[in-house]
Amino acid sequence: MNKLNRFSPEVRARAVRMVQEQRKDHRSLWAAIESIAPKIGCAAQTLHEWVRKHEIDSGMRDGISGEERDRIKALEREVKELRKANEILKLASAFFAQAELDRRLKS
Repeated sequence: MNKLNRFSPEVRARAVRMVQEQRKDHRSLWAAIESIAPKIGCAAQTLHEWVRKHEIDSGMRDGISGEERDRIKALEREVKELRKANEILKLASAFFAQAELDRRLKS
């Protein structure tokens, strides 16, 4: 795994489950996260992000889910490609229009 994804999805899911199970045993969510993060071997802030993403994906918290985020990225890539294609077509159209004008003037 690369440095950005040091933990597998299974480890992340297990850590989030542990936080949810032990949440009631601690005075706050952050306290539960701080007690579990060292057991997993990650920073408390990292585990907090995993919990937050899980809550968004499961509908417990407002926000854009991972699936929606991936769809938005794909659509943004497609828009970028289409804009490039449009620019190429505009340039080609202008080139051929100029070539046609030049051909007519020479006749």
